[in-house]
Amino acid sequence: MAIDGLVILDNTGRPIIQSGFRSSPPAYPILHIDALNEALSKADRSVDVDPVLYLHNPGEGPSACCHVKRGELRFLGLLSGDTDPLYVFAFLETFIDILKDYFGHLSAETLKENFDVVYQLLEETLDAGGHPSTTSINALKDIVLPPSLLSKVLSVAGVSGLTTLGTSSHPFASPIPWRKAGVRYNTNEIFFDMAEELKGVVNKNGTVAVSSVWGKVHSNCRLSGTPDLLLSFSNAQPLTNCSFHPCVRLQRWTRDKHLSFVPPDGKFILMEYNYTPGGVHHVAVPFALKPLIKCEENGGTIDVTMTSRLTTKALENVRVELYLGEGTTTATCIATNNASWNFDPRTRILHWDIKAVSASSTYSLKGPFSSTIKYVRPSRAFRVQFEIPQHTFSSLKVDQLKMTGEMYKPYKGVRGRSTGDVEWRW
Repeated sequence: MAIDGLVILDNTGRPIIQSGFRSSPPAYPILHIDALNEALSKADRSVDVDPVLYLHNPGEGPSACCHVKRGELRFLGLLSGDTDPLYVFAFLETFIDILKDYFGHLSAETLKENFDVVYQLLEETLDAGGHPSTTSINALKDIVLPPSLLSKVLSVAGVSGLTTLGTSSHPFASPIPWRKAGVRYNTNEIFFDMAEELKGVVNKNGTVAVSSVWGKVHSNCRLSGTPDLLLSFSNAQPLTNCSFHPCVRLQRWTRDKHLSFVPPDGKFILMEYNYTPGGVHHVAVPFALKPLIKCEENGGTIDVTMTSRLTTKALENVRVELYLGEGTTTATCIATNNASWNFDPRTRILHWDIKAVSASSTYSLKGPFSSTIKYVRPSRAFRVQFEIPQHTFSSLKVDQLKMTGEMYKPYKGVRGRSTGDVEWRW
């Protein structure tokens, strides 16, 4: 499988950067760009456009365009033959993560200011045959220097010897692809952040129809030398569908559910997983919603009550959304406990925002809305988004972290956080 090339479009649909497309005619990428822009112009919403667009090129055979949007930019991966689109999407996501690590905020201006760096990254991450090559950020930084004010000033001044980063004498000096050679820190520390997201659907009778929890173990490593770590959990058995960073030794995890690895330097995702509770079909939703929606001629009334099911922690940054239907013009509501609300006449969505729903507390929102249509048809479901700091749905806990290979004693930090996105039907 191979990728024909990559194109980056700005918010007007014009290409600002593209790979070489050495084995394709010059019109090949233009055909796919025009096909995508045409599909976007015909769609009511950009999210309605299929992420994979298939084309038939006379004399060239069938091909496809895989596209993802990040901010104001759209990334296109072109493919032909029997290449799996998931292969292209995986490369696009990896390349986007690389650009974020190099430049931080991604925008057309940022990429234009750093054309030379972006093209070097394209050359290193995607070879002439269309196969992903070096995608490890630590290895790339030994080859392609990240842009900085200091490196640009030194480059203009003609002082090239001072612009090299790290202590490596040449690229790939480390025998471990994901870790630099000779890393040194004054303070040796490593942090683990366990982030979990609950997605679910609740029926109108209040029972959970579908729910799932997906988690990630983020790590930020600032350890000197080449440490070899062993991370053990106290309750890792319910974790399924696990995927790991290439540094993890899979045999150790299969045998005793321990993570044995030599960590990359800096930030990385150590592990991703799905939480499946034993003996229970669904993960419980940490709140209850009691909606009462009455539809009348040219409008209706809303009366919604939210109650937290948590006993010790608070739900934070809660947002409840309801689409009030085509033709809705205004809404006048009253929210309790200093919560806020607003109605967007463009999207016709009512937003109810609560900074914090304390344990076992109740909040309510009520009021009328009006419409230019006689028989209004609001959405039959609320969308509820929330956060719970210092909490994980799986109750995953780190038991201990052992280090070998180095003599110092590192500082360790662990925390958990959860988010949720729930559809509550009425």
